[in-house]
Amino acid sequence: MKMDSDLLHSPAVGLAEEEEADMNDWKLPLAFMKKRHSEKIEGSKALAQSWRMKDRMKTVSVALVLCLNVGVDPPDVVKTSPCARLECWIDPLSMSPQKALETIGANLQKQYENWQPRARYKQSLDPTVDEVKKLCTSLRRNAKEERVLFHYNGHGVPRPTVNGEIWVFNKNYTQYIPLSIYDLQTWMGSPSIFVYDCSNAGIIVKSFKQFALQREQELEVAAINPSHPLAQMPLPPSMKNCIQLAACEASELLPMNPDLPADLFTSCLTTPIKIALRWFCMQKSAKLVPGVTLDLIEKIPGRLNDRRTPLGELNWIFTAITDTIAWNVLPRDLFQKLFRQDLLVASLFRNFLLAERIMRSYNCTPVSSPRLPPTYMHAMWQAWDLAVDICLSQLPTIIEEGTAFRHSPFFAEQLTAFQVWLTMGVENRNPPEQLPIVLQVLLSQVHRLRALDLLGRFLDLGPWAVSLALSVGIFPYVLKLLQSSARELRPLLVFIWAKILAVDSSCQADLVKDNGHKYFLSVLADSYMPAEHRTMAVFILAVIVNSYNTGQEACLQGNLIANCLEQLSDPHPLLRQWVAICLGRIWQNFDPARWCGVRDSAHEKLYTLLSDPIPEVRCAAVFALGTFVGNSAERTDHSTTIDHNVAMMLAQLINDGSPVVRKELVVALSHLVVQYESNFCTVALQFIEEEKNYTVPSPANTAEPGNLTPVRDSPAIPRLRSVNSYTNIRAATTARNLNKSLQNLNLNEEGGPAAFSPGNLSTSSSASSTLGSPDNDEYILSFETIDKMRRVSSYSSLNSLIGVSFNSVYTQIWRVLLHLAADPFPEVSDLAMKVLNSIAYKATMNARPQRILDSGSLTQSAPASPTSKGTHIHQASGSPPMPSTSSSSLTNEVPKPPAREQPATRPPYTPTLGGQAPHSHQFPRTRKMFDKGPEQAAEDGDEPGGHRNYISAALQTGLCDWSAKYFAQPVMKIPEEHDLESQVRMERQWRFLRNTRVRKQSRIITQRGLSRLDDQIFINRNPGVPSVVKFHPFNTCIAVADKDSICFWDWEKGERLDYFYNGNPRYTRITAMEYLNGHDCSLLLTATDDGALRIWKNFADQKNPEMVTAWQGLSDMLPTTRGQPSASTHSAGMVVDWEQETGLLMTSGDVRVIRIWDTDREMKVQDIPTGADSCVTSLSCDSKRSLIVAGLGDGSVRVFDRRMGPNECRVMTYREHGAWVVKAHIQKETDGQIISVSVNGDVRFFEPRTPDSINILQTVKGLTALDIHPQANLFACGSMNQFIAVYNANGDVISNIKYYDGFMGQRIGAISCLAFHPNWPHLAVGSNDYYMSIYSAEKRLR
Repeated sequence: MKMDSDLLHSPAVGLAEEEEADMNDWKLPLAFMKKRHSEKIEGSKALAQSWRMKDRMKTVSVALVLCLNVGVDPPDVVKTSPCARLECWIDPLSMSPQKALETIGANLQKQYENWQPRARYKQSLDPTVDEVKKLCTSLRRNAKEERVLFHYNGHGVPRPTVNGEIWVFNKNYTQYIPLSIYDLQTWMGSPSIFVYDCSNAGIIVKSFKQFALQREQELEVAAINPSHPLAQMPLPPSMKNCIQLAACEASELLPMNPDLPADLFTSCLTTPIKIALRWFCMQKSAKLVPGVTLDLIEKIPGRLNDRRTPLGELNWIFTAITDTIAWNVLPRDLFQKLFRQDLLVASLFRNFLLAERIMRSYNCTPVSSPRLPPTYMHAMWQAWDLAVDICLSQLPTIIEEGTAFRHSPFFAEQLTAFQVWLTMGVENRNPPEQLPIVLQVLLSQVHRLRALDLLGRFLDLGPWAVSLALSVGIFPYVLKLLQSSARELRPLLVFIWAKILAVDSSCQADLVKDNGHKYFLSVLADSYMPAEHRTMAVFILAVIVNSYNTGQEACLQGNLIANCLEQLSDPHPLLRQWVAICLGRIWQNFDPARWCGVRDSAHEKLYTLLSDPIPEVRCAAVFALGTFVGNSAERTDHSTTIDHNVAMMLAQLINDGSPVVRKELVVALSHLVVQYESNFCTVALQFIEEEKNYTVPSPANTAEPGNLTPVRDSPAIPRLRSVNSYTNIRAATTARNLNKSLQNLNLNEEGGPAAFSPGNLSTSSSASSTLGSPDNDEYILSFETIDKMRRVSSYSSLNSLIGVSFNSVYTQIWRVLLHLAADPFPEVSDLAMKVLNSIAYKATMNARPQRILDSGSLTQSAPASPTSKGTHIHQASGSPPMPSTSSSSLTNEVPKPPAREQPATRPPYTPTLGGQAPHSHQFPRTRKMFDKGPEQAAEDGDEPGGHRNYISAALQTGLCDWSAKYFAQPVMKIPEEHDLESQVRMERQWRFLRNTRVRKQSRIITQRGLSRLDDQIFINRNPGVPSVVKFHPFNTCIAVADKDSICFWDWEKGERLDYFYNGNPRYTRITAMEYLNGHDCSLLLTATDDGALRIWKNFADQKNPEMVTAWQGLSDMLPTTRGQPSASTHSAGMVVDWEQETGLLMTSGDVRVIRIWDTDREMKVQDIPTGADSCVTSLSCDSKRSLIVAGLGDGSVRVFDRRMGPNECRVMTYREHGAWVVKAHIQKETDGQIISVSVNGDVRFFEPRTPDSINILQTVKGLTALDIHPQANLFACGSMNQFIAVYNANGDVISNIKYYDGFMGQRIGAISCLAFHPNWPHLAVGSNDYYMSIYSAEKRLR
């Protein structure tokens, strides 16, 4: 990566060394920074899509009313001489009046038919009022709910009146008769469109609106007061859906220029190209086009609807330009209504824009309702003038010499303008003007490829661009193009459709209806297609089959399953992921597809993806297998066997490193639980009984005294994880979230953070809600109970209690769920708690009525056979219920007692559940009569029927929707981190410069040599006893962990930055911490002694700490099995070492292996057996030599080469220490040595290739903590005897620290932990008296 070196180098240092350091930072991989870590796993909020026409309309009938009275001018208009005479391009005086009238009527009809050939046309020439009424009412009757057009030409009658009347004739043409617009409205009804071509036409529009308002008011009056006379009348139609087009304003006369037609407005609306060309020739600028006359215009070759001819091309350009002007000027909803809803209305309005332009040049302003903003000055008209100019300039030669017609460059130029907008624009700007033109260009084969390419690039800008394109009307065009067989269009169309469906998945129905899915099936099956195009095709198919039965059927017939299965092993991860999701969706609740999958052994082929290196792919595979077993169809033995196989395969993912995968796993298993509910109820009851009767060896016995309350005696407060996944731990003040104020509490050992851990619910809530339903926060099975069950099940072999053949799979899956309920990642445990509680709820509800039967207090006699089945369940001895032949759940067989016959006093019974209610341990086991205990809800809770769908409906992870977001977001944009100008990149550059500065300055100091290290530069009282301290390698922050919380201090300013709860259960403690990505965006890893790893971000800044991920790093470390090395030290707990260069995390502890996790894949990559019988107490690795050094509790130091197989990877074992190794460290240089120290204080130096130590130093006895400075060759020892000694490499003591500075020089406490800064010569020390202090070589450093 070439960096701009001027930015990076400060002039003070020599270049070579500096440059190398920087480049190394740039090369280091980052852990846990992928999208799945930084985003919430959920789909994007669906934008409300308004582009679909809710009500497409057709104009089915047209009334042409012409009042011309040829030869007689109306009295109120004085005409000029000469005057405009042409009506429908016919001179009425050139033939007899009657013939002229008929010809004009016929011509007008032809002109309209060009736009809407299928409508019914009725002419009414010089009519009377009755004729108009008859005409309108008959057209409305035939049109029903569709639109009717009323065209009025009033050139032969007086102007409209202010009272809202237009004029027609009496029978023998001796009088003009007024016709009220109110009547016209009544006859025409709605929806209608009116065109008025007469002087003062604006008056009609005004009157129309007034009458419409009057109607609305009448309707309201009639609605309120039924006795009102209006209420008895037939209701007048509402006029909301009426559109009007008028030739001029209320005070204007029509133009009389003899060069123009008399019906200029009608000509613009119905013959726009003809009038536009004539008008063009009448302008002064037309002189620039020599040889073009009005006669020549009449001879333009071609047909309007043939785009290859000059006339057709002009018409096409005109359509594109008027559409574009409208789209850019009108509000979106008005544009949809006028320009997309009805073909005829759209054409009239496009032409109306021309009418406005032409008529305004003659001081006439056409009016419309709804009103449009003025468009006559829009810049696109200049493009029209240019196109006309280019076309007309060719005319003389084409007509006289017959030369070929050169096509207009208009569309190519507009595409270029669009391209410029795409390449040059900034993010937030107005949408491109040319979008409607791109749409028109899709019709042309010449430009189609380019237009699709640009359209794809536009849609890639994000969901807003897709919504815009859909609102312009792109949908029918791209749908039609799927019928094209051109191979070169495939990638473009697949891309465009992926973008559309990512934003609006409702298009699935349109695709299936038009057989569009076949197009994508063929793309998917085409092995020559690049992987990313097949990925998009399979994404589109996954949307088509998503919860859409017709789509599932269509794709099943299209052989989708076989196609997908062939691509499961494709090298392209995104393709594998979507192929799996697509499979999971096609057989979701669709049995034929499931059986087709069974025949192709789909489930077995999916198993390989369960160990895929990409977590999202594993997720998708789990999803697919989950829906595979989650089909609700009838089960045969064959399918049950398959379900069991799938379940056991899924169970292996229980310790997957990615919470996303484990969440999906809970959901997949919940499908199984719903499917085999009764079997799981039986298992649940068994476990509940077990848990009651088994006392767990309490971890408290083995831990340091007073620090833990034994689980058994504590009140069973349901300890739930904070549901919001710790996102807002700081802000919240509820009992459930750790309150910031708690940081000021002085926590004594006894209370322990258990008193305020986020899990604690207030215990005051009444017990009545406990059994209501599992949606309650107070679950039936509290976290404590579940956790205990989990531990019970690992002590006592439950299989001996339950008939193995009947229940083994269910028992194992129940155990897996128990394990997942104790998952360190809150979202996973929440989901698992839901599933467990849902079943526990049903199991206990189903067991309820039986209780009462047993007590013999019922008058009804119960049927003989099933009751025995129920009684087994409740015998305290926990004998198993007999396997039942029917798989129906218990409820069906145990008769329910009618509520009214219940005895007055309820028989006392033992609550079935250990942690049933927050109170259950405080109540005596036998109940007093009026005692309000946890059984309260049994009365109304007897009906568990409503809960069958409780899990299946509520449980989903949003993984598929989240994955689909990828297609909605820009794919072609440079990611921010690669954009050299972006803020992210600048910040990173700044951090890397800081790192180089810290490295360089600290190196200068340590190379000078250190003579002492006892200057106290920081001291503060920590909220809990420090158990682990860790300096941030480059900034001034230090993390201090106590048992289950982490405190951050700024050691330079001396202030506390943050304190938050780590979320580990209360019998566990934090035993190790690491900074990941310390050189860049730091994350903090915490390890607890139950083997859980949690990773946090946003700590020590102003945001809320968030858990990025968490997983069970070591599965078999039950805290109860910890051995004690000696009274003076803790057990080893979990130890980790982090290798940033490779992204590998080494973990070990009270186990017999060193487990290596690859954080990139979030998978376990290797288990190295330690070959020892004691715990690992310290780990250190060197990535360059692939060596791992482990110090063990038995005093041995073992060296492993992780490149070798598990049997030969242990390359060296040193057994020189006689006791527990406190620290083993390998120096990172090429020939670095191994340094190890034991509790007895002997420090030994080993050369990895030699079997014996090369140097030994003796330090203090009774060591509790030790650290080695990686740069300065110092080591510091902390002792139980309340002092710290710092030694240099030769074993000389350079500092002894026994007292705190400052306040009264108090003696320091017993040292609980200490750590060196990785660069500076600073030593942090935590002691049992809650204090944390930092010592440095000299104060003025930093």
